[in-house]
Amino acid sequence: MNMNFQNLRKSVELFGAICGGLLITLPAIPQAVAQESTPKINPCPRIFYEEPHNSRVVVPQGCPANALTQRLAAQGLLPASANPSQEQTTLGVGGEAPQGTQPSTSSQPGVSPATAAPGEQTLTPGSQNTSIIQPPLPSQQQAPSAMIALANGKVNIRLINETAANVTYQVIGDTAPRSLPGKSDVTLQSLSAPVTVTFQREDGGQLTVTPQSSSESGSLEVRFDEATDVAQGKSAMRIEQNGSVFLN
Repeated sequence: MNMNFQNLRKSVELFGAICGGLLITLPAIPQAVAQESTPKINPCPRIFYEEPHNSRVVVPQGCPANALTQRLAAQGLLPASANPSQEQTTLGVGGEAPQGTQPSTSSQPGVSPATAAPGEQTLTPGSQNTSIIQPPLPSQQQAPSAMIALANGKVNIRLINETAANVTYQVIGDTAPRSLPGKSDVTLQSLSAPVTVTFQREDGGQLTVTPQSSSESGSLEVRFDEATDVAQGKSAMRIEQNGSVFLN
């Protein structure tokens, strides 16, 4: 009888140990499953190497270089910390060697290259603005049509209309459009250089414009005449701070 009780007691203790072990192990199983099911974020997704991103997006530092990253690095438009290494340049997506090809550095049809147009700025993600291209100044495009000596940065302009048609003129930023009748003249006084004056014949014809320095200091005479050739027609005059006069 005593032997049977001892056997029963051992069986109960063994069953308790087994159940206790299960209670300890079971909470760990869902946690392991949850860890395995959590997706890993790829810092260099394949989309960086497909169009249009391949030609428009700079990849994050440490990722293999795509076409745009290689082109900007070759032009010196990326900061030193973002320049891809030779290994990154030759590697494909996820650090694996591409199958016999490297990311193309040429633009795809319909994709604009990453170059700055006149007056536009080249921007690189994650870096400061690196370059800006300005259009050439008038003085860099043509030689001045006349030179005058300004009086304390001021100029008087006498407009002489030698045609039979009315001429509309305007001092940009200073006066509203005004009409100058044929065979008449008007003097614009104390204009601050640089100054731009526009003019056109009200009948739609072309004008030849002849600027000439006056005997009076700081004064300029501008004569309007009829132009028979469209290529000779002028419609604007600009006087720079150094006294240079340009026609357009």
